[in-house]
Amino acid sequence: MYHSIDDMAKNNENQIILPEPTIRRLPWYLSYVRMLDNLHVEYVSSTQISKELNVQSSQIAKDLSFLNIRGKTRIGYEVHSLVEELEGYLGFNRQHDAVVIGVGSLGAALMQDRGLKNYGLNIVAGFDVRSEVIGTSLGGLPVYDISDLAAWQREHRVSIAILTVPVDRAQETAALAIASGMRALWNFTPYRIKAPDDVVIANTSIYAHLAIIYNRMHNSDSDLKQE
Repeated sequence: MYHSIDDMAKNNENQIILPEPTIRRLPWYLSYVRMLDNLHVEYVSSTQISKELNVQSSQIAKDLSFLNIRGKTRIGYEVHSLVEELEGYLGFNRQHDAVVIGVGSLGAALMQDRGLKNYGLNIVAGFDVRSEVIGTSLGGLPVYDISDLAAWQREHRVSIAILTVPVDRAQETAALAIASGMRALWNFTPYRIKAPDDVVIANTSIYAHLAIIYNRMHNSDSDLKQE
């Protein structure tokens, strides 16, 4: 058993519990209202958000009401305040240090993605088993030997490990990260890793999304042929 963001999401500060689909929609709203805030737009209605994001306005209002965010009649939501509320709830306005374990093509790309800092994720180092990458740097970030993870973690106390290792190494790498003191794992492997109840796991399967794309394309093609 483990805690997963695929179940329910809880804010430790105010104990608000949200359904997982709501949590997944909130970053969509935030991205849009951030753009409006940068354009100095003062107010936005749920109808406007609905048109841009293709989410029903009633669903948007319901999602925001979970956070006690309510718009003004005939005016809508105050954009800057909405940005601050969403960033605060989602934790995007606080820095969360992380390491990448498995500095292959995907891991290297994440280490060099500066956009993640806009969402509170600060990758500080990478770890790998390959001698050709150990001791190098990517995007100005050092790459260490995985055998040094526990000692490094005792000094730096990072909370999040991002797993981008081969599937056959996923479980043992997860166990190593947990043993070193990591509190959360962002798992990019297609393996459903096991962890203790107090470890948060987020599974991001690129292959699962590809399967959805291929399946829907195939079904769409089949429907057209039947017509």
